[in-house]
Amino acid sequence: MNDHRRTIALVDDDPRILESLGELFESSGYLVRAYPSAKAVIDAGLCNVDCLITDIGMAAVDGFELHGLVKNVRPELPVFLITGRHVTGDQQRAVARGVSGFFHKPVDGPALLAAIGAALCQHGGNNAQFHRKS
Repeated sequence: MNDHRRTIALVDDDPRILESLGELFESSGYLVRAYPSAKAVIDAGLCNVDCLITDIGMAAVDGFELHGLVKNVRPELPVFLITGRHVTGDQQRAVARGVSGFFHKPVDGPALLAAIGAALCQHGGNNAQFHRKS
């Protein structure tokens, strides 16, 4: 058995999403760090995180803003955006910003897992540190 399981940071303000996607990822062999907000994941840092999955529609710092913050210090980190809203232009905005994937809720679990696997193979899952900027 491989001693290093890939770690996913999961950010969503809906505890039901954190629970359901967390269970999906854990049952697929990933370690999961779940956070209720962008601030929580920024404060915790992204040390040893291989992939970030974040909701778009959150208070204070939304998923697009979090993506930008992360990409400033970890440009190689795969970032996936998920959303329950159907705002015209969100998907195009995500593609233009270079996100690894964009999924509407309810999320297609097998498709998301396949996209994560492909992104981790492509990027190698670098474990560099993310530090909060003051």
